[in-house]
Amino acid sequence: MASSSDHTPHPGTTPEPPVNDSAEAPAVPERRGRVRLRRAALPAVAAVAGLAGLAVLTAEGALGVQFAISGMPFTVTATELKGTGFEQFGALDNMAEGSPNAGDTGGQVLVVTSVIKNATLTDLCQSVDLGGTNLLITAGRGEQKVQATDLTTDSTQLSGDARFGNIEIGNDASTLTKGGVQGPIGVFSQQADTVRIDDLRQTNYATTAGVFKLPGLKLRFSESGC
Repeated sequence: MASSSDHTPHPGTTPEPPVNDSAEAPAVPERRGRVRLRRAALPAVAAVAGLAGLAVLTAEGALGVQFAISGMPFTVTATELKGTGFEQFGALDNMAEGSPNAGDTGGQVLVVTSVIKNATLTDLCQSVDLGGTNLLITAGRGEQKVQATDLTTDSTQLSGDARFGNIEIGNDASTLTKGGVQGPIGVFSQQADTVRIDDLRQTNYATTAGVFKLPGLKLRFSESGC
């Protein structure tokens, strides 16, 4: 399963004019190509190794995706997520030009961006299917929980038992205030003061955060994912 208040997320799902230069145009359905293990393993290991420093900093704070996604989805699970300052809206992620995972979509993936100003996660698991083996990360399984600030996740699937405090549904994404992020104008969105999700499970294409603390971090290859 992402930001500073002055930055604008990646594109929305409608062709209206974007909030700023970081927005893109129309949304198209998702589809990814198959990636072989030997091509995927090395860059995946390099990307995940950055998490071992217990902090992830994006170039512009951590709002949505400010980078070209690989096009390889990854699974994130947690027994519990608690957060304050929650927002959610539609967006569009883009792969690098010529990506082998682009399929027939032109390298674009329609996603739901979830923003949480401050989040804690219990029993975090993240796995990437490399085509025969999984790169597996676990953290926050002891007394210390995973902590994140300005967290955003770009997901195609999300499930769990959710509870929201003071939720607003149907906002224009450009008017959001609770997470410190504004989405593209004309895009449907929702926001809440608080969020709790038990048995969280996400299929993500990107995650960014201002700070991401992972106590008890373990990284390894595994036959099974999360």
